[in-house]
Amino acid sequence: MNEAVRQFLDLLDAAEREVAPTAGTSIRMPVALRDAAIAAVAAGLLTSVTDATVQGIRTHLQALANRAVLDEHYREHPEVRPERWEIALATAEIDGHPLVARPDLVRRAATEILATVDDPTPEEILAFASGLASGSSAA
Repeated sequence: MNEAVRQFLDLLDAAEREVAPTAGTSIRMPVALRDAAIAAVAAGLLTSVTDATVQGIRTHLQALANRAVLDEHYREHPEVRPERWEIALATAEIDGHPLVARPDLVRRAATEILATVDDPTPEEILAFASGLASGSSAA
């Protein structure tokens, strides 16, 4: 893992483990977003705009850290990287999509969609598979 990513992960880990000193900062954000946060505090939905901002940054950084660790794992072990169709099938399972019962169709869709779509999302693969399913049931 490169040094910059390692430092990022170490700092994020330290922020989770200990009560770290805080620093004042200035950020630019859309006015409507700021006003929505202020309204959420007034409604008792948030403790403070600062807490919401910190939590948002933390959540985003954790997602980046997860991606960095996973990418490193795939670099070291490329054979364990799931295929596109497997990711689409897992998405179908999570979403309760009916195509979860048709892995053959999801696999076919993942292969065929590459003719027209660069780097299709799992949702695009499932939509393509749905089209294939409706075409095969109409025949």
